[in-house]
Amino acid sequence: MESKDYLQDLSEIKHLMNKSSRFMSLSGLSGILAGIYALTGAYLGYVIIYDNNIFSKDGYRTLVLGETDMPTIFAIAFAVVALSITTAIFLSWRKAKLHNEKLWDSASKRLLINFMIPLATGGFFILSLIEQEVYVYVAPLTLVFYGLALVNASKYTLSYIRYFGITMILIGLLSVWFLGYGLLFWALGFGVCHIIYGALMHFKYDRK
Repeated sequence: MESKDYLQDLSEIKHLMNKSSRFMSLSGLSGILAGIYALTGAYLGYVIIYDNNIFSKDGYRTLVLGETDMPTIFAIAFAVVALSITTAIFLSWRKAKLHNEKLWDSASKRLLINFMIPLATGGFFILSLIEQEVYVYVAPLTLVFYGLALVNASKYTLSYIRYFGITMILIGLLSVWFLGYGLLFWALGFGVCHIIYGALMHFKYDRK
């Protein structure tokens, strides 16, 4: 009996230490919705980008965007990111409130810092490519740097995030061999994978 109580106490201590060092209120449902937003944005981007702007020569697909296309694409991308962030904050706040936990604590601060370092680095690099009109590597690099950000932040949150990050990195690297189809890989990573991993997290953690 004493041995059973001892093991139970150890389990509770381990659980409390895990809660104090990891941000556990990340919402899986927000991942599902972010995937839906991304797929919607990818479809709208596909209509704009691939309608009249792809030119083929010797089997190589070259993207030439018009002057009016880039502002529209940036607006779509901004809307997708803004909706995803807003949804993630709201649903994570609701989950934290439901479990009587704080949304903003030492664990969430460490999570955000470690997430933003690779993401901000990649963002500046990608913006420099866009400024030089080198669009073909934008989709692969967004996938790779986002994946690196997830892996770097995963030690402060749910374990699924690490595997999600590795998946994004692999998709980004794979897309380098299929230049000209970056938007399709972008939709696969940010859309489909977000939905899959969000669903896994939702059914394992959110429904408790």
